[in-house]
Amino acid sequence: MVIGVMGESGSGKTTAMRNLPPEQTFYIDSDKKGLNWKGWKKQYNTENKNYLCTDSFTNVRKMLERIDKEEAFKHIKYVVIDTLNGMMVAEEMRILAMQGGDKRSAWTDLAQHGWGIVNKALEIRNDVTVIILCHSETISDDNGIVKTRIKTNGRKLEKLVLESKMTTVVWAVRQDGKYKFVLSADNSTCKVPLGCFDTDIIDNDIMLVIKALEEY
Repeated sequence: MVIGVMGESGSGKTTAMRNLPPEQTFYIDSDKKGLNWKGWKKQYNTENKNYLCTDSFTNVRKMLERIDKEEAFKHIKYVVIDTLNGMMVAEEMRILAMQGGDKRSAWTDLAQHGWGIVNKALEIRNDVTVIILCHSETISDDNGIVKTRIKTNGRKLEKLVLESKMTTVVWAVRQDGKYKFVLSADNSTCKVPLGCFDTDIIDNDIMLVIKALEEY
C-alpha cells in the first residue's frame, strides 16, 4: 500500500508520522532536516537500523529493495520517504552543476527517477505500507482553473501525474491553528477510497489513515 501525503512546508507532514511504531518503521530522511517531535533521535537512528539520511534516488531505491527482500528487514511494516521533493531538488542541483555531459538526458533521468521510486514502492511486499511525503503547489491552468497537487520538478512528471499511481493521497493543512488532513476537496488531487471515511477532514495522524485503510 502506498499513501501520498502532500502539503506546503510547515503544514505538518512530518509531524503526522509521530505515532508510527519505530520498531516497525524505517524512516528515509531525504530532506536531511531531521524529524520534529521530542525524542525522535532515540526512536530513529542508524544504531536502531531504522533511519537513513540521503537525497540520492539510487540509495533510496536500494534501501526499498533491501526492505523488500532481506530477512533483516522483515519486521518493517512502514516506510516513510520524507520527502520525494528533497530528492528531486537535490538531483536538479546536481544537474545544474554538471560540467559538460548531456543535460537534456539528465533531466529525462530526473523524471524517470521520481517515477521509479513510486513504482518501487508499489512493488514492495504486501505487508509494507510506504508513505511518500511531497510538497504541494497550487496552480492555475490555461482555463483559469485553480488546483492543488503534488509539486514535481520538470514537465514530464507533471504530465505523468504522480497521484495517479496512488489510491490514497491526503493533504496536510493548518486550519485555525490546528494541523489537519484533508481527504477530499474540490480543485485538489487528494483522494481516498470511496466510503473509507465518514468525513473529509481528520486529525493530522497517519495512523488514523492507515487504520481506516486496513479496515476498509
